[in-house]
Amino acid sequence: MTAPLVVVGDALLDRDLDGPAARLAPDAPVPVLEAPQDRPRPGGAGLAAALAVCGARPVVLVTALGRDAAGDELRGLLAAAGVEVVDLGLEGDTPQKVRVRAAGQSLVRLDYGGAGAACGPLPAGAERALRDAAAVLVSDYGRGLTAASDVRGALAAVVARVPTVWDPHPRGTGPVPGVRVATPNRSEARHFAQTAAPAASPAGARRTATADAGEAEVLAVVTAQARELLARWRAAGVAVTLGARGALLVGADGTPLAVPAPPAGAADPCGAGDRFAATTALRLADGALPSEAVTEAVHAASAFVAAGGASAWTATNPAAPAEPVSAAGLAAQVRASGGTVVATGGCFDLLHAGHVRMLEAARALGECLIVCLNSDASVRRLKGPERPVVTAADRAAVLTGLACVDAVTVFEQDTPEAVLATLRPHVWAKGADYAVRDLPEAPLVASWGGQAVVLPYLDGRSTTRMLQTALASTTRPTRRPS
Repeated sequence: MTAPLVVVGDALLDRDLDGPAARLAPDAPVPVLEAPQDRPRPGGAGLAAALAVCGARPVVLVTALGRDAAGDELRGLLAAAGVEVVDLGLEGDTPQKVRVRAAGQSLVRLDYGGAGAACGPLPAGAERALRDAAAVLVSDYGRGLTAASDVRGALAAVVARVPTVWDPHPRGTGPVPGVRVATPNRSEARHFAQTAAPAASPAGARRTATADAGEAEVLAVVTAQARELLARWRAAGVAVTLGARGALLVGADGTPLAVPAPPAGAADPCGAGDRFAATTALRLADGALPSEAVTEAVHAASAFVAAGGASAWTATNPAAPAEPVSAAGLAAQVRASGGTVVATGGCFDLLHAGHVRMLEAARALGECLIVCLNSDASVRRLKGPERPVVTAADRAAVLTGLACVDAVTVFEQDTPEAVLATLRPHVWAKGADYAVRDLPEAPLVASWGGQAVVLPYLDGRSTTRMLQTALASTTRPTRRPS
């Protein structure tokens, strides 16, 4: 039998009440939600365990649930997702977190229960699961389970031989010594570094750990905090998650590894930390190095957010949110959240400064920028048989590497009307070497209420001119010294 991933931590019942809000209440300036849909899902350590089922290993969740309707519902959701639950029992009500949302935007959050403690000592089933685990993920949500002496003792007994990932919480007690990777987010790293004992702090870390640093100092601040926590927690590695900026991993030698995140667009980040921690633990279970595990976890978390995050989770298909979102899916998400979808198009063969300036200006007009990219065959028809110099796959890779580009979609036609009809952007932007009246796409975009615009373009920048200059330099005769 394949060794399981064991998740230990506080499980919650999460639910979203989501619906359209087209008017305000007559008695108060608040939106009226029309017939909201009730979407329950596991939360906390329960979500981390459900997301881990996306891997090839069995998943065991060691947690404490109340004997109430919320606890029963959460047990059913976890069973439907394929998670085996070892329930310590909870004194009191199962904690619930309810988000009231309109068109994907949270309006208010309601919290219930969760004041009780685990009922009894760690059962034999939990100790056996930990002993047989391929890896352990501690998902601490600050509700006391991972602070219990018997739970911490059992974790301390296996951490030396079982790869352990610890996802801490400010209300928790921090990891047991010796975990393979601790995964605080930026605010958690700041919290724990500020409360660390002075003797455990490296020189200069106290100043940087408390700073509201400028963007240029962010990595230096986070590196100092990670090094401080590495020493304090006696961990093999600390990976600080930075949201849309990715993560920074510091290992035993103190070298910071910065792992940037692919663009995820304007989406719900709820659950991204659980996706990150679960992927890290699964990869360590497979024998990956921490650097490999963290790199893959950053990409998995970004794809999870781009696909809708926790709100897109379903018990029947828990793996679905991990799939990358398409350009059309991104446009639909941004529209649903009330954002502005911007699109532009072109060949972008040999990307130059003029392209980048125009793309940055286009992105500033809305919440996402989608580039409609001519295919190789389309470029040949438009530019001649010698073009493109760079294949569509490589051109798309370069474009998606730009921070201002959220998605790229390749089209085969000479003009992008067909793909625009699918994307239905609010804004269609082109460089100022065009006039709006000359854009064949302008009437189509206007048909759904969109707007075609032109943007400033750096004069003298041209792929054709670059190629001509390069060709001239290779054919110019070389003078020999006399």
